[in-house]
Parts: sequence; C-alpha cells; structure tokens
Amino acid sequence: MNDALGEPQSVLVLGGTSEIALATVRALPRGRLRRVILAARPSVARDSAVAALTADGIAGVTALDFDARSTQEHGAFVDSIFEAGDIDIVLLAFGVLGDQEEAEANPDLAVEMATTNYTGAVSIGLHVARRLRAQGHGSLVVYSSVAGDRARRSNFIYGSTKAGLDAFAQGLGDALHGTGAHVLVVRPGMVRTKMSAGLPEAPMTTDANVVADIVVKSLRKGKETVYAPGPLRFVMAGLKTLPRPVFRKLPR
Repeated sequence: MNDALGEPQSVLVLGGTSEIALATVRALPRGRLRRVILAARPSVARDSAVAALTADGIAGVTALDFDARSTQEHGAFVDSIFEAGDIDIVLLAFGVLGDQEEAEANPDLAVEMATTNYTGAVSIGLHVARRLRAQGHGSLVVYSSVAGDRARRSNFIYGSTKAGLDAFAQGLGDALHGTGAHVLVVRPGMVRTKMSAGLPEAPMTTDANVVADIVVKSLRKGKETVYAPGPLRFVMAGLKTLPRPVFRKLPR
C-alpha cells in the first residue's frame, strides 16, 4: 500500500526486462520502495536487471518466471503475487515489435505477435484488475504506442496489436472507475531502446528515462492517458485526420 506520503512501496513489472519499465522503477522514489518484482522469462537480461536495480539502492528486487503467451497460468501467477502482499503499481510493459515483411509472408509470426502483444495483455490485465479491485487501490500502467493511433503500411501488424491493447486498457480503466484502482495508458512515440536499435529515428524520438518521468508525474496527477513526449498528442491528432491517399504517401 502507498506509504504515508502517498508514494508506492511495491511494483510488479510484467515484462521485467523492458528498458522503459525499468527506467520507470528508477524514476520512483527509491527510498520508499520495499518490493519490486520483475516478471519475465528467464534470461541473462532479467538477471542483469535485478542486479542493476539492486545496485541502484532499490530494495526487495526479485524475479519471477512469466510468459505472456501462457494465458492459462496467468490467474494463479497473479494470485500468488497479491497474496504475498498488496501491489501499488503494475507496469504492463511486455511486447514484441517483430518484422513486418516476415510477418506478412508468414502469418504464424503475425499470430505470435498478436498473442503476445494483445491476447497475453488482455489475459494478465484482467487478472491484475481483479486483484486491484479487491484490494481497493493501486495503478495499472499499460504501455501502448502511437503506432496504435493509426496503423502505417510499414508496421500495421504491430500497430494493430497496440490499437487493440489501447482500446482494451481504456475500457478496463472505465470498468475500474470508482473502485480505488486506476489505469494509466501511456502512448510513447519512438524510444531509443534495444528494440528500436538500428531503425531510422522518427520525429520526436526520445529516451526511456524521459518516458519514465512522464509516467511517474502522470500517476501522481491521476491521469488516465498520456503521450510521451506530450506534443505527440497534437501530431497524432493531425495524422488521424489525413485522407488515406495522402497518408499512404508519407515516409514509411
């Protein structure tokens, strides 16, 4: 439960190797944190994340095995975490970018992407919401993307999964309204991470720590949706009004 100053003491990161989510944990008042769980598949990256947060002076950092695609295990997984103590913030940060051309040529890859980015998120999101509602407090932060605002030819498979995730998260926030629990939907643009390494930088490309600061400030203000960086809101509003023949001619 949040401490006397209203700061979170416990965080669950679903997608425990996400650079943006780890930056968000670092942006929280680390002296207040008592329990941080990095949920992800076993990997060197997950072990390194635990070690790095611990070295940064964040207390109680542990790792748990989690696979977004194993939806039949999500209920028991979430229950085991919440039964060990309340969770103040849940960061839903897993996802795969995939390769658009490969996914078009091999629909199995597209289905794999959709299963991770959307189906897995719906499953774990509903289980988390059930427990947040029961404890009467806590925030679920869902990392969406501006790619879901309007799908582009160059990444419409990924964009469609984020569009679905975004709509789901907004509805889930409405379902939790009045329960004490809260959903924040975060729509970053391009962020400099390992996932985007090697790709041409889009306008307003930013860093993980910038997104993290926006997330923490938005949680304190009780916001429900936020773009990162903020001016992307106006850029995307303009792009959504473009006629399709014009939109198709934009750089990929």
